[in-house]
Amino acid sequence: MSAISASEKVDGFTRKSMRKAQKQKKSQGSSQFRTQSSLVELSPLPQLKDAPSTEQQDLFTQKLQQCCMLFDFMDTVTDLKSKEIKRAALNELVDYVSTNRGVLTEAAYPEIINMISTNIFRTLPPSENPDFDPEEDEPTLEASWPHTQLVYEFLLRFLENPDFQPSMAKRYIDQKFVLQLLELFDSEDPRERDFLKTILHRIYGKFLGLRAFIRKQINNNFLRFIYETDHFNGVAELLEILGSIINGFALPLKAEHKQFLMKVLIPMHTAKSLALFHAQLAYCIVQFLEKDPTLTEPVIRGLLKFWPKTCSQKEVMFLGEIEEILDVIEPTQFKKVQEPLFKQISKCVANPHFQVAERALYFWNNEYILSLIEENIDKVLPIMFGSLYRISKEHWNPTIVALVYNVLKTLMEMNSVLFDELTSSYKAERQREKKKEQEREELWRKLEELGLKVQNNSHVPQSNNNNNNNHYDNQDKNDSIPTNDDSATASKGGTTSAK
Repeated sequence: MSAISASEKVDGFTRKSMRKAQKQKKSQGSSQFRTQSSLVELSPLPQLKDAPSTEQQDLFTQKLQQCCMLFDFMDTVTDLKSKEIKRAALNELVDYVSTNRGVLTEAAYPEIINMISTNIFRTLPPSENPDFDPEEDEPTLEASWPHTQLVYEFLLRFLENPDFQPSMAKRYIDQKFVLQLLELFDSEDPRERDFLKTILHRIYGKFLGLRAFIRKQINNNFLRFIYETDHFNGVAELLEILGSIINGFALPLKAEHKQFLMKVLIPMHTAKSLALFHAQLAYCIVQFLEKDPTLTEPVIRGLLKFWPKTCSQKEVMFLGEIEEILDVIEPTQFKKVQEPLFKQISKCVANPHFQVAERALYFWNNEYILSLIEENIDKVLPIMFGSLYRISKEHWNPTIVALVYNVLKTLMEMNSVLFDELTSSYKAERQREKKKEQEREELWRKLEELGLKVQNNSHVPQSNNNNNNNHYDNQDKNDSIPTNDDSATASKGGTTSAK
């Protein structure tokens, strides 16, 4: 440990700041650069396009080995020449794999995977900002991106090469490789996560034996995110991959897939950072429902179970997702969920936050939803009528009032007889409520008057009681000290009593 200077002893703030700066530098450096026993300056190799065809394969291997050298990109002034040589070599490798056929020999596979693993697999450092908010704060970008980007590009071209043989590659692109790849999805750099998304999707498509494992590990990552960490940067990207995977599921759906929907995707709606991945999550949910419409009821009941109580932003997102589900719902499934669903929509319409109320009222702009409501107007209208009628008279926002009037007009046109009945019963109920309120107020008034009378009457008996108490107190005082006179008086009293 380095000695602490006198100035640092006096100024504790300075010491704390220096420790924090050193810690940040160390944590960031641990991700970008691993110390090697001896850093050798790189020498440029001949270009692949200029080499004879008989020597190209050996030169290709040499360049792959050369690109395994790592550099410290936190230091912007050292190894500039070697960094540029490696960058040029990586660019050349990308072009070579993209434009040439027959370069992916069996001997090349271990060299390629070793170079890729050496450059991209690393332990991600903790975030420099513990309170990192992806919506507000700038992410920490990968310092070594000039090289890392080219390595990812090379891996992608390698997987997409027409000569790529999964049967050869599966010895190197195995479960361990996939696990390390999934860990990198927690990178703060969105550029890296975007490459990882495409690469993992290619691996899923080419390696049939890894598909179940990839789904299981994504499942595990999501469960850890929901119930343990509440933080994972790559949720949106993994959900995008899942969206296309779900689209390819065979029918009937396996129990494993249904369980994933109900036990993982639905509880993900409770996450604080839902806004960052809600679009991708809603897409996955809708994909499931398009595959198997019978899942509609449990999904909607699951969303109602986790409906936000205090966050208006999340409530607006939930309403948007419900509309997407209603766009693909079958009429038979709608009948099963209409009662609990419209009870919640009724609460949203009555929400004092105008964005929540506005989003709920926009359901009546959707033609398909309107047709479903019209078919079931005898069930939906009684649930919605009270909230709509009350809001039309009481809501503070004129835009909401105007929307409510349009909705009421639409509902009245659907079934005017039922609308008139509900209007009459609502007004009668309001009259009963007003009468009860008046009776309650009258009762309280009478109780207050009675209380005042009791309070006024209680003063008189209290004074009489005080007089009696004084009398008895005086008598007690006289009786407490006996004298000769008292004895004589007592004798006379006794004689009188005898007489």
